[in-house]
Order: sequence, then structure tokens, then C-alpha cells
Amino acid sequence: MTGSASAHPDSSPRVTFPTDSHDHAGPSPADFTDIRRARPDAPPPRNQASASTGTFTTRCGRNENGHRNPDNFIVTPGVTNGAHHLHDYVGNRSTDAFSTDASLRAAGTTCAQGDKSAYFWPVLRLTGQNGDENGGEKESRDGNTGRVLTPDSASLTFRGNPAAKVGAMPPGLRVITGDAKAFTNGPGNARARWGCTGVAGRHLTDAYPLCPGDSKVVRQLDFPSCWDGRNTDSGDHRAHIVFPDARTGRCAGGFRPVPQLRMELTYSVPRQPAFAVDSFPEQLRKPVTDHADFANVMPERLMDTAVRCINSGRRCG
Repeated sequence: MTGSASAHPDSSPRVTFPTDSHDHAGPSPADFTDIRRARPDAPPPRNQASASTGTFTTRCGRNENGHRNPDNFIVTPGVTNGAHHLHDYVGNRSTDAFSTDASLRAAGTTCAQGDKSAYFWPVLRLTGQNGDENGGEKESRDGNTGRVLTPDSASLTFRGNPAAKVGAMPPGLRVITGDAKAFTNGPGNARARWGCTGVAGRHLTDAYPLCPGDSKVVRQLDFPSCWDGRNTDSGDHRAHIVFPDARTGRCAGGFRPVPQLRMELTYSVPRQPAFAVDSFPEQLRKPVTDHADFANVMPERLMDTAVRCINSGRRCG
């Protein structure tokens, strides 16, 4: 996995606590480890002379509005509760199982500058606590119990490519990162990166972090950024946009770099194994299943502004 380091059973001993009887569907106490025992992250590719080093940050809030549902219009369109786990949404105010390009364009947004894109991720919960209005019968039936946490912060930043300038994303582009079924599918498409504020250069992929002091838990979700130049989606929702080479940062032949979305979500949680991400029931709320989704509904003029900022090395947003 690019730029991440998973906890290893030999180098990262797990911290164990009594199992929480309220959370029969997971996670296990063995799914948590001290972040300071994580291996250092692999170094990112070096920037080349043609690199695009700027950033564009879209400001969409942290779901203060409580826009949540267990749908996913990208992977299971038209299916209510198609995800079997609850999603947080920012950006487009209308996102649900029945969203289309037209409905998204017609809706309002929580983002600045008219960005109507849909940004979403599975919620994080405090386990063993009663749910709120979003933690009712459906989530309990799917094994996702506990009080839903609104992120303390949610950063959505588009970045460049270390080997080339980026071009604009097409309107309607659908992009997913991670694998919601990585526990049973294996880690091939897993992209989870769990860390802590104040602990630089260390992330976990297969464990939740136990953070020191007043540090907050961080979920870092990087999206693929090499587009095939033709399709806004594909059968597996992956083939049309892939990750650049982990060593060089270059896109494979036939693919072109577009801005790479990085989500960073922070949470205040107890310094013990008392939190978990929502998941499909059979995934047992494992940290490796963390994932996120994005649909581009930026006005084309705003996308062009983002591309100019990124290619000129500026920080915009």
C-alpha cells in the first residue's frame, strides 16, 4: 500500500482489553495497537521536475447536518440499505441510493464555491454506548451498534502528481478507495490508513490506533488518480481510475493524472478499544475495511481553478 505501514505481529504487539459484551459483531480487542509501535511509513515517490506540487482544498464541513444513510449510489444504485452500514455525507445535500448526475446537479451543497460533489465514508462509533437517532434497529441488525461520532474535522484536499501535471476530472466521475469487504476479500484493494495527530509518519492498515495523550484518531483516505481518459465509471468501479505506481508516482500507459483526493478525518475517542468503523456484518468492523467514495459534481470552472492551483504549486481553497 502506498505510503502506509501495517501493524506486523512481530514488530507491533497488540494491546488487549476485556471484550465489550455490547459489541458482539466486532471488532476484537486484538484489532487495536499502540500507534507508536507501528512501522514508519514507506517514503513517497520523489517529486520530479515535471511534478504538480500544489493543493486545492474544498471546504464542506464535517457533517454537522447529520446527513447519513446506509446507501451507496455508486456501488449499489437504487438499493435502500445497499451498504448495510451507515455513511456520513458532506457536500451534496441530496445523496442517497437514488442519486443520479442530474439529481446531484440540481441539489444544494454544504461545500463552498458551489462544489456539489458527493463525499462519503462509513461512520465511526463509540462501541458499547446507546445509539442516537441514526443508530436504530437497522444498524443494530447489521451489527453496527454504538453512538455515531461526528468528526472533529474533515479535510478534503486535492493534490498533484510527483511525475506530471494533472488534468481536469470529468463531470460525473465516480471514484472509490479501499475495500469495504477487505476482511473476507483479502488486502488487495485495501487502502486503510489509521493514525494519530501529533504522531507523524506512522499509520496502520490492519489495526485501530491507540493514541497517546490528547492525540486524536485520524483516518486518512487517498483516492486513485490515474484516469483512463474515457469512462466516468466501470463495472468494478476501479478499472477506469487507478493508483499511480507506488515507487515512481507515474500513471501506467493509457492513463493520465488527475487531482488526487485525500480525505483526513479526525475524532476524539477514548484511549482504549472502544470505537469502530461501520461495516458489512460479515466484515466484523475490522479496520482494514475502511473505505470512502466520491462523485465529481464540481462546476467545471472550479475544477479548472483547482487544476491551475495544483499545477502551479500553489495552496488554494
